[in-house]
Order: sequence, then C-alpha cells, then structure tokens
Amino acid sequence: MRIQSTGPLNNLVEGVQRQFNAVERTPEQVREGLRVSLSELGKSMSAKPDENEDIDGSDLPQAIKDLLKMIRELRAQIVEKQAQVEAIMSDQSLDPETKRQQLEALQTELASLNSALTAANANLIKLMRENGLSSEQMQSAATLAMG
Repeated sequence: MRIQSTGPLNNLVEGVQRQFNAVERTPEQVREGLRVSLSELGKSMSAKPDENEDIDGSDLPQAIKDLLKMIRELRAQIVEKQAQVEAIMSDQSLDPETKRQQLEALQTELASLNSALTAANANLIKLMRENGLSSEQMQSAATLAMG
C-alpha cells in the first residue's frame, strides 16, 4: 500500500520506508533521518538564559512560583499572537476573505489566552491569600507577575 502525500507526512512516510528497507546505513543517512527543526520562538527561547531565574530565586512557595511562570508564558503567547495579527493586517498580498479568516482565528486564540491569563491572575491572588504571605512576599509576587 502506498500513500501519496506532501509535507511533514510525506517526510514521515519516507523515513518509515527507509527504516523498513534499510539493511545498513551510513552515518550521513542516519543523520538525514533524524532531522529536527525549531520554530523561531523555540530558537529564541533556547538561546535565552533562564528567563524565570528571578522567580526561581524568590522566597515564594513553589505553587506560586509555578503560577507566576505560567502567567509569564501566557503573556508571551499573547504578545506573539498580537504580532501575528499586526503582520496579517499589514500584509497587502492577502485577499480580504483570507485575511478575515486568519484574523478571526487569531482573535479567538487571543480571547482564549486572555481568559487563561485572567484565571491565572485570580488563582495567584487566591494562593497568595491562602499561603499567608508576608507583605514583602506579596510585593515580590506582584512585581514578578507584572514582569
């Protein structure tokens, strides 16, 4: 049975077929089958030092640290989606219908991310109250949540 396809699925099919048919492969052929590509976001994140070092170094309870990291990640995703919206808005090569569809999809994603951020902030406030943080810890958590 042979499946015709293009793109990532085709690469996967070819890789499986090579493995099935391979008796002995050179190191170059092995490397060819083990290709990994990172998105631009993944590349930038891997190049950065630990951006949560300040959170990890704080004297806050672990549950609050984890929530602060999630809040940062949500904020970063929101910024990324907003940049995508701006790019689509300024792309003159897109026809109006395609542009509308892409913008609607991004606006839906943005709404979900903003909703998750609101819930995370509410959970942060709740955790801060439940853990009886000192005023210094409260200030630290608030500062870390904003940055």
